[in-house]
Amino acid sequence: MTLQKSNAWKDSSAAGAALALLAAFGFSLKAIFVKLAYPYGVDAITLLALRMGFSLPVFLWIGLAEQRAGASLSGGDWGRLILLGCFGYYGASILDFWGLEYISAGLERLILFTYPTLTILIGVLFQGRAFTKREGIALVLCYCGIGFAFMHDLGLNEARDVWLGGALVFGSSVSYAIYLSGSAPMIGRLGAMRFTALASLVSSAVTLLHFAAAHPLTAFIQPLPVYGWGLAMALFATIIPVFAQSAAIRRLGAGRSSLFSMVGPLLTIGFGWWLLAEHISLAQTAGAALVVVGILIVSRR
Repeated sequence: MTLQKSNAWKDSSAAGAALALLAAFGFSLKAIFVKLAYPYGVDAITLLALRMGFSLPVFLWIGLAEQRAGASLSGGDWGRLILLGCFGYYGASILDFWGLEYISAGLERLILFTYPTLTILIGVLFQGRAFTKREGIALVLCYCGIGFAFMHDLGLNEARDVWLGGALVFGSSVSYAIYLSGSAPMIGRLGAMRFTALASLVSSAVTLLHFAAAHPLTAFIQPLPVYGWGLAMALFATIIPVFAQSAAIRRLGAGRSSLFSMVGPLLTIGFGWWLLAEHISLAQTAGAALVVVGILIVSRR
């Protein structure tokens, strides 16, 4: 019996690791798909609307199934869901898409990867958490790493574009950190799958409302490759990684799952070099290493 339990635990851990790596792989592709779509003249909100529109049927299907199976939500629950949906896959995504108009995919991923440190700062400033020496070291390493990556992009692009794009992506990271900080009690109440699906539905609705306010419906008429990249982003960089991550957390826990996400910046830098012909420099490599080490330190128990 003990051997069977041990084997079952190992199988579950192996499956969780595979799912966590799949999620990291998918999330690392998002910036690549955005960069590949921009040369066809599509703007950020139209591309984001295509991404969320293609994802909407899946989120709607899972959200309705989970909603029928779970307890009814109070008005306060819906209010928190709407607020977190605005900060999460809408607010974080639109700022990220705007930022990618100005900076490389590699720098974007490194800046976004600071969200665990920002989540800690939100906890310290607004939720009464203590600030540890280890977390301070992680913050220093992460932001030194971003500094190295900034030096890389400043050598290749206009300084104004790098600073503007970096600020927009950092705003995206802040928005996602707020989403994560507020989602913990909701996940405890609703479950990871139900909360993720409902929050994503809210994000999809807000994105489509933003698109409708900014553009006529004819703006959805785009060159065929834009639809291809939007669909690829919805499937491979949204639906699959979002639910793979939820499944990995169920098997491994949030802490162990987050360790596998550290391959994300390195994958994005590699894909940027391979698919976008983005130059990789020693400064960028050093910056990526510092950010990954910083997140590794802060993610350990």
